[in-house]
Amino acid sequence: MNKWLVSVSITLAMAVTGVQAAGDAAAGKEKSVTCMACHGPDGNSPNPIWPKLAGQHSSYIRKQLHDFKSGARKNDLMAPMVAPLNDQDVENLAAYFSSQTQNSGTAAKDQVTLGEQLYRAGNASSGVAACMACHGPDGVGNPSALFPRISGQHAAYLEQTLKDFRSAARANDANAMMQGVAAKMTDAEIAAVAQYIQGLR
Repeated sequence: MNKWLVSVSITLAMAVTGVQAAGDAAAGKEKSVTCMACHGPDGNSPNPIWPKLAGQHSSYIRKQLHDFKSGARKNDLMAPMVAPLNDQDVENLAAYFSSQTQNSGTAAKDQVTLGEQLYRAGNASSGVAACMACHGPDGVGNPSALFPRISGQHAAYLEQTLKDFRSAARANDANAMMQGVAAKMTDAEIAAVAQYIQGLR
């Protein structure tokens, strides 16, 4: 009898854990009230220095929230926002924002030629890898590899992010891949590719 009770208890615990692990977009929408001031009500941030979360892979959103919480990714604005979140909150927020539709952006015309060259072919002379090798030809990324969707993202945010990777102010990328790429990029290249990605659809 005791063995049966233990088995049933373990099975129920596993079932409950499985249910809690799945994100609930409706609950995420309710929880996102504190996110709206910076990221907008649907994840399309009105300020270009803050990222659009709408349409981002849920796996990537989860990782970033956990990294902010653990300190693996440092940000003075985000740290107090994530502090009260539990794992289920993170799952719910990821489910909500990933289900939203991202507003498209437009690239500065004078940056498109260089930006596209870097995005699609990199810079062989300086060893800059092509962005599309990880983020795909359309910038939609690869959720299983935790490569984010970057198409349509604010250029100002992308530019600052690349500079943060270059300086190692941001260092939560797997195997320092982005740090290695950004370290070889000039300011002009960073600005151009950020503009190109902003207009990528």
